[in-house]
Amino acid sequence: MSNALTKGLVASAILASLAGCNNSDNDAAIAKANSCAEAGDACTRFTILHTNDHHGRFWKNSKNEYGMAARKTLVDQIRAEVEANGGETLLLSGGDINTGVPESDLQDAVPDFIGMNQIGYDAMAVGNHEFDNPLEILDSQRSIANFPMLAANIYKADGTRYFDPYKIFDVNGLKVAVIGLTTEDTVKIGNPEFISELTFTDPKVEAAKVIKEIQAAKTADVILASTHMGHYARSLHGSNAPGDVTLANYLETGALQAIIGGHSQNPVCMEGSAYADFKPGDDCVPDKQNGTYIMQAYEWGKYVGRADFEYFNHELHLSSYKLIPVNLLKKETDAQGNETGAEVLAGEKIEPDAALEQLLSYYQEQGQEKLGEVIATSDGLLDGERSNVRYKQTNLGRLVAEAQRSKVVADIGVMNSGGVRASIAAGEISYRDVLTVQPFGNTVTLSTMTGQQITDYLGPVASIQIGSGGYAQITGVKMSVDCTAQTVNINEINGKTFSASDSYTLTVPSFSAAGGDGYPVIEPQQTGYVDADVLYDFFKKQGSIVASDYNPVGDIVYTNSDSSDGCLITP
Repeated sequence: MSNALTKGLVASAILASLAGCNNSDNDAAIAKANSCAEAGDACTRFTILHTNDHHGRFWKNSKNEYGMAARKTLVDQIRAEVEANGGETLLLSGGDINTGVPESDLQDAVPDFIGMNQIGYDAMAVGNHEFDNPLEILDSQRSIANFPMLAANIYKADGTRYFDPYKIFDVNGLKVAVIGLTTEDTVKIGNPEFISELTFTDPKVEAAKVIKEIQAAKTADVILASTHMGHYARSLHGSNAPGDVTLANYLETGALQAIIGGHSQNPVCMEGSAYADFKPGDDCVPDKQNGTYIMQAYEWGKYVGRADFEYFNHELHLSSYKLIPVNLLKKETDAQGNETGAEVLAGEKIEPDAALEQLLSYYQEQGQEKLGEVIATSDGLLDGERSNVRYKQTNLGRLVAEAQRSKVVADIGVMNSGGVRASIAAGEISYRDVLTVQPFGNTVTLSTMTGQQITDYLGPVASIQIGSGGYAQITGVKMSVDCTAQTVNINEINGKTFSASDSYTLTVPSFSAAGGDGYPVIEPQQTGYVDADVLYDFFKKQGSIVASDYNPVGDIVYTNSDSSDGCLITP
């Protein structure tokens, strides 16, 4: 028996065996295949298709993976199949259409919303990155969209909601309500300049309120939520705001039949109460908590989630679920399971929709041209030369750390020097320069720690030896580093006298937070801000850069080292 067939049978067995079980971590109660047939005309079939965390990926990548034109072909095929079998389809987005790819960012995600119109989205949750721009741009995006943006827990200063809280769809005669909810972390990771007039309430409380309203009006047979809150198994959300699992368990059992989510950017495919080791083309069992199915389709349109539902006896049953890869590649293996070094399609080849590809190609070309845009000027060299930035504090290394620190209003900025890939010459600075300096697409993370925790964290970080990509460029702190003991003595943070018991905030790239370059592994808040976008915004806001403003000023003193610029201990 092949591995693929074995996986399929195992997944089917799991789904079938969980029918009717009461498993709080993953109760995937899925109806038998003939149940709807037995119900006859009393059964309604419908399919939910979903994506989330698009982040500007309207165009395929360099390997021809994903892209909205191929997504349209896939969605059209599924719609036709479902309709031929007497069903109807809803297409939902879990939000974060904005921020991530310069060709999209430079055009305010206009091509992305146009693409969503062409594909035929029915509704979307509002993501925190929809607030990365002034509200005028968000309002313009709303005017472009031929579908509602939903968020029940975002209020204006006058006490009214900024978006519609929900929408009711007629699906084959079945009334399906879709509630929108946005992470309350938007207050902490959003740009205060743009959201200061808005209030983000607790989505759990708001969901209960809206569900009660819908139930009292008797306007819906089924209540779903399209959320941008994140899925955290067993509600272990760390520094992040509570997500979909917490939401499902807060509500009355079964009050919300399904959550179609986003924000955490993970494929929600479960093995019991833990995440499965999911790879493109694998079977996927969604989560189920307190009578609520919970789904998420990773990120960027890499997958289209497909949930086939059957409704009978006033109950909603999930008959099948898939995460369908959109031209994703996987590593090829031989008959013995050894990797050959080649890459092959994880699923069937999906031809891009020709009309949409032609339409979006115009915006892709426009975006490429805009990469030459001059966004700032510098009166001197910004030094990111490998032989310098990995050996001492440089003005560009510190500028990048400062850009990330200021983006989220943190006390301390830490940047691994391996993430600074080039210098910027004196004169004009273009977006292309930014991408040359920071090409990896890491994101900025935010951590809140006590002074003692900051001390414990910076000890090993600041002690990483010079010459390594882990050598830390640091702003916002005055301290001495004992390179032998790998400890720090902090005098001042963000201009204030240090206290071990006070609370401070710190930014590090996502790569470093995950343990890259030997950094301690931490579980920070994921802001979602891409490093190159942050640097772009910083340059554009400053306009004119005085290179010497970012020169090291002796804030960090290295002791017990053979170098005054960092830790170097020679035998």
